[in-house]
Amino acid sequence: MNQDELQVLVEKISRDCFGLPFQHQAVFNNRLRTTGGRYHLNSHNLDFNPKILETFGTGEFLGVIKHELCHYHLHLLGKGFQHKDKEFKWLLAEVGGSRFVKSLNEKAKPVKKRILYQCQGCSQFIYRQRKVNTQKYVCGQCKGKLTHIEI
Repeated sequence: MNQDELQVLVEKISRDCFGLPFQHQAVFNNRLRTTGGRYHLNSHNLDFNPKILETFGTGEFLGVIKHELCHYHLHLLGKGFQHKDKEFKWLLAEVGGSRFVKSLNEKAKPVKKRILYQCQGCSQFIYRQRKVNTQKYVCGQCKGKLTHIEI
């Protein structure tokens, strides 16, 4: 899809789903990394991340277009256009836009390291993110000694 096809698609979705014309510019922006699209408050133009279309297909990309058009139309009408506003949430649900875009990052959040201890008194398991000095700290319930268990 090129810039002209994107412009035509955004105008069509604006007419069909919102009943209002889109009179500004919609472009692909390769510099977007963590977001699917962006609405510019000053110029009223829309930027879209082309990787969303390439990675997830047209279904997810149409949801992003509807999301950005919600910002666009509500802002021009003088209503609440921010994510937290009732009008935005209502209109987004009404047109079937996506609230969030799937992550483009192959490396999702790294798995946090978990360290396991067991109480010798009550046999309770205790998970920690950091090592605990077992000579100094004891079980919070029975004051028993803690032992480190390899996972």
